[in-house]
Amino acid sequence: MNKLQDWKERLKKGHMLSVICVLLIIVAILGVILYQKQREYRQASENSYNMAFYELVDYVQNVETYLAKSLISSTSEHGAETLTNLWREANLAQSYLARLPIESQELENTEKFLNQVSDYSYSLSRKNIYNEDLTEEDLKNLKDLHSYSVELENTLSQLSDDLNTGRFSWGELTKKGTIAFAQQVDNISKESFSNLEENFHQYSGLIYDGAFSEHLTGQEKKGLTGDDIEEEQAKQIAENLVGKNNIKETTNLGFSENATIPVYDFSVTNQRDETVNISISKKGGHIVSMNTNREVNAEVISQEEADKKAKQYLEEKGFQNMKETYYLKQEGIVTINYASTQNDVIMYPDLIKVKVALDDGEILGIETTGYLNNHTERDISKVKITKEQAKKTLNKNLEIQSEGLAVIPTEWHTEILCYEFKGKVDDREFLVYINAENGREEDILIITNTPNGTLTM
Repeated sequence: MNKLQDWKERLKKGHMLSVICVLLIIVAILGVILYQKQREYRQASENSYNMAFYELVDYVQNVETYLAKSLISSTSEHGAETLTNLWREANLAQSYLARLPIESQELENTEKFLNQVSDYSYSLSRKNIYNEDLTEEDLKNLKDLHSYSVELENTLSQLSDDLNTGRFSWGELTKKGTIAFAQQVDNISKESFSNLEENFHQYSGLIYDGAFSEHLTGQEKKGLTGDDIEEEQAKQIAENLVGKNNIKETTNLGFSENATIPVYDFSVTNQRDETVNISISKKGGHIVSMNTNREVNAEVISQEEADKKAKQYLEEKGFQNMKETYYLKQEGIVTINYASTQNDVIMYPDLIKVKVALDDGEILGIETTGYLNNHTERDISKVKITKEQAKKTLNKNLEIQSEGLAVIPTEWHTEILCYEFKGKVDDREFLVYINAENGREEDILIITNTPNGTLTM
């Protein structure tokens, strides 16, 4: 009997041992599979980064080539082609630079340089398209950009050698992160990544009418006037917007320092238990946005009445000389776009949006970012062609309905003083903008009239 029991105990122990062995084998197999998968993933990542890097090298070489060609181009037609190619190659170089496993701040100046080459070449290509010669300043800027491109090309060539000889791997940069980046750079070569930024340390950018012009991206908000205020002052302004007698509770949501306009945010509950979200600028205590969360189930007042109430509201809040441009109705609420005017010239960059309830005319929302970013007194004396001369640029089939002067924003964040012509061709309405200084056709918009509003595209 004892022998039988002993045999059973041995069998149990042997069974457990077998189970443990099987589990260990499974774990080992899984470990091997995971290791292989990780190796495959790392290799795929390494290949992807290598491809992005070598593409970057090729496109930077093309950038240098086209910059060199742009310096000796003698005809506007060839110049336009060269600069357009330069714009494309710099854009592609940016794209592949962004794919590398390096924090953006590490290569900030390099990225800015490629951005500026792209935008500046596009800006100059427009000159060539209009048969304008490049100025001495334009050529000097191109020469400076070419010098930087040569440095960038040489540095990338050195880095390419380091990569080919195995002095570093992308996996190391990815694994060790940003902190290890500088150490990794120092270990690679004095003329590697560290020099890539060092070469651009003194690069400050060009002053020109393009998207990355330093005087535009770093500009002060023109309409944001006044001294900085504290959160409690901002709270008082927010509560005054709603009306102190109409408030149940006010919640401070904090300070949004990294917003386009730094603001204090508040959530106000009114007597009807509706939530009103309000943002007040730290500088000057301006209304940046206000939005009331309530449903509107009926349309009682007309568009004209809503416009009248919105203009009155804007005047009460200190926004004078505002002109309605476009509007959109949705679910009993009309959102009206207003632009400021100066001596009857419409300033489209100075945009304010107002939401009006169509049941009782209550102002449910306002958004003033465009106005606060751009509002200022403009020099509108730069009209060099007459309205009649501007009309000669228009399509002969355009049946003009209205005309006037307007300042329009560009994709480069600059502004152009134009003649604005509203007209029809084959029952379609258009807005055509003719540059008031040189007679160029700057933009064409299609007006779409719907039962719910007037929009442009």
